[in-house]
Amino acid sequence: MKIRAAVLQTIGAERPYTDTRPLSIETLDLEPPGDREVLVQIKAAGLCHSDLSVIDGNRPRPVPMALGHEAAGVVKTVGAGVHDLAPGDHVVTVFVPSCGHCAPCAEGRPALCEPAAVANNAGTLIEGGYRLHRSDGTPINHHLGVSAFADHAVVSRDSLVKIDKSLPFEHAALFGCAVLTGVGAAINSANIRPGQTVAVIGLGGVGLNSVLGALVAGASEVIAVDLDDGKLATAKALGASVGFNPSDPDCKDQIRALTGGGVDCAIEMAGSEKALELAYQITRRGGMTVTGGLAHPDRKVSIQQVSLVAEERTLKGSYVGSCVPVRDVARYVSLFRQGRLPVDKLLSDTLTLDQINEGFERLADGKAIRQVILFDSK
Repeated sequence: MKIRAAVLQTIGAERPYTDTRPLSIETLDLEPPGDREVLVQIKAAGLCHSDLSVIDGNRPRPVPMALGHEAAGVVKTVGAGVHDLAPGDHVVTVFVPSCGHCAPCAEGRPALCEPAAVANNAGTLIEGGYRLHRSDGTPINHHLGVSAFADHAVVSRDSLVKIDKSLPFEHAALFGCAVLTGVGAAINSANIRPGQTVAVIGLGGVGLNSVLGALVAGASEVIAVDLDDGKLATAKALGASVGFNPSDPDCKDQIRALTGGGVDCAIEMAGSEKALELAYQITRRGGMTVTGGLAHPDRKVSIQQVSLVAEERTLKGSYVGSCVPVRDVARYVSLFRQGRLPVDKLLSDTLTLDQINEGFERLADGKAIRQVILFDSK
């Protein structure tokens, strides 16, 4: 079938993206779903820093690539071997499919699925190969097994979580990445306990979800840290206790003084080595520093090694919020319905597919939290 999709031909385009237009809207050929694959009509897709990191080269991926990984849609057809989804079901995409058989999957850590990591880096589906081509036969790489900036996508069954049909698509899309990653970092990776003090550094869509996750976990104080005063105001409106701008040279000392030596847990979501170093510096003795920000592979972090031992510190990575998607999407949607996880307040704007370059320029400029592309409702 013919579809419209946003394709990245080369990485590292100069800004502003409104002028250089790194993403072109193309008509592509989409093959029908193979074994354990599903054709999904995409209804809403969020613009995420993980997409931006491919555009600007911080997360190198093979091109040409159809971008997009955070989405919600409707099942149209299913391939052989898919028995638990049917046409008409509503689904959320997850950008790390789980094979269910490798060592991490067997340990209950599907975010670290080994075949999924190989496929995602190669630009293929986990079942292997490509389902997207140009009319001349040129294969188009899949972004994280999803390629959601398109009106339709063929994805692995293991990249989908079924959701209730009453959940609006523009809200549902956020649960596939921003909510899983941000809330999961607080609840699963950091295991925040009631009464603990928490700082979140980097207040994009994922970081603000970490703020919400810390609050729902029962943190007594949530400190927001970002270079943008507007995002600090948003965090405080969501329930953060106080905000700090790290451009202030006294930021670290002020946070340590406020918390009596540092927070119990600092969560870094900026994707910057300086942000991670700050997060580590404001973590108390015996505390935990969690990082979910994706920096360029060449970036290095400098920390005081002896403090890991003498202060019994923990420095921990968090990928996809250490989530089990089939479990956690339902849990987080339930919290959303209860009003305890107001992720809808993070929706900055809705766009059309043709406005995607303008949307990424706003994201790169720090002027948006979560923008969502809405597709034809038919």
